[in-house]
Amino acid sequence: MSTVDKSMALTGQPPASLSLNQKLAVVLGMGGMGILLLALFNVTFPNKSLWLTISMLAISLGTLWFSWDAYSHKLPGIKNDGVWFKSISSRGLLGWMTGLALTGFYIVLYFYPEYLGLASKGENTGVISLFDPLSKLLNGNPASQWFVYGTLYTVAILIFGIKFLWKYRHNRYERLRTLSVMFFQTAFAFIIPELMARLNGHKILDGGSLPYYDLKSIWPLNYYNFEGYRIKMFLSSGNIGFALLIFAIASVFIITPYLTYKYGKRWYCSWVCGCGGLAETAGDAFRQLSDKSVKAWKIERWVVHSVVVFVTLMTTAVIYSYLGKDTSKYWLTKSTFLIGVASFLTLVFGWIMIFKRKQLQKDAQYGAIGYFVIIMALIGFHFFSGDGYVFLFKSETLRKTYSFLIGSIFSGVIGTGFYPIFGSRVWCRFGCPMAAIMGIQQKLFSRFRITTNGGQCISCGNCSTYCEMGIDVRAYAQKGENIVRASCVGCGICSAVCPRGVLKLENGPTDGRIDSNQVLLGNDVDLMTLVNQK
Repeated sequence: MSTVDKSMALTGQPPASLSLNQKLAVVLGMGGMGILLLALFNVTFPNKSLWLTISMLAISLGTLWFSWDAYSHKLPGIKNDGVWFKSISSRGLLGWMTGLALTGFYIVLYFYPEYLGLASKGENTGVISLFDPLSKLLNGNPASQWFVYGTLYTVAILIFGIKFLWKYRHNRYERLRTLSVMFFQTAFAFIIPELMARLNGHKILDGGSLPYYDLKSIWPLNYYNFEGYRIKMFLSSGNIGFALLIFAIASVFIITPYLTYKYGKRWYCSWVCGCGGLAETAGDAFRQLSDKSVKAWKIERWVVHSVVVFVTLMTTAVIYSYLGKDTSKYWLTKSTFLIGVASFLTLVFGWIMIFKRKQLQKDAQYGAIGYFVIIMALIGFHFFSGDGYVFLFKSETLRKTYSFLIGSIFSGVIGTGFYPIFGSRVWCRFGCPMAAIMGIQQKLFSRFRITTNGGQCISCGNCSTYCEMGIDVRAYAQKGENIVRASCVGCGICSAVCPRGVLKLENGPTDGRIDSNQVLLGNDVDLMTLVNQK
């Protein structure tokens, strides 16, 4: 006999005590974690392959068992599950303990991998040695801290992805995009690069070294893709390397803008990106913690666009540092490159200010002008400085600073470790330069928008509560106004948790996409447009 949920509460009910199955699942999962903890304290396991398999299976099966028991007996549909009553998902003691544990793990992983057992000489020890058999199977080399990280990262997306599929099984869009991020993380971010390392033995047939890691990441997310050593690796790898280099350039100037125009930034942020994949799966329980205040929104815009300026200047300085000056030897010289960068940025800025100025708020216009002046001034400074210098700093210094502050601290330590404190999309919202650039494209010329039916909105607040990007979706829904925001990643959760079908993700004409007229009638009737036509 099927179970009928008679509750009409939109806010959910306080969580009941754990069932017997859930308690057993917790014991099983903690047993798997215990094996990793013992390895961390240098307990030697006689058969590392067997014990790693037992550990990963115990963690995975424990998580899946718990999730199955939580959702299998519930009807498909909206599930708040009392998130504000749980310590771990409401910034309670368990939430802070989890955040501190994750942050500590990331700090050790990034800066002190020797404490995890990474050996500069000789064999690995500790928890890293437990992953040596798997690493040797895939790429032929002992494990590094990044292999351990990649393995755990992929396992987390897979097992929490299955949990996500059960939770949102009523929504086809959520199922498809979750399967997509699970596929891209497992295949393109983990297995394929490791197999390429093994099959090529770090060298391809003509003797060149092929950069096979981070192939799916696009500049500026892959901020080191155009550094001198990586360009040499591409060019020394024959036709394959040259094709990958062309693809990297095309991704920045052709592929990304076109796909963003067609589908919005969601094509990458919610369907491909590993950072977004982890946030959507393992971070799903914390999405309601994102700050929805106007102050947070203003900080978000200034911080994330400052990161874009930083990475643009850093990349310009790095490429400039290894180019030559002799026009008889090089078709792309230092001066030609800087003139090209300045011209391109001027064209983009001019197009925005001439044709799209009305779609930007005044502070955004002033900020764009200020950033443009800063970039042009610093690029111009190159002409009067020594090779490799920009604004009194060496390009290598800029690169290391960006790598430490943004690549390590922001994207790794804060971006993931702070899930239980600030929500699951801290990095995507405040720090990811690629999300910011695609956000500008989405705001100004993309066909993507979230349409609203104001006449059906009952102001329950589910949409705003579960928006991980801090957007007050309800404010748009109440007015029947299209949601066109640079920060929106198109995850569709606002639509999935709406009890009235008010919100719909659409791709349509760009004309009239952003309209400040407030419409309360809904049902696609724009009364103000009819009035303004008279």
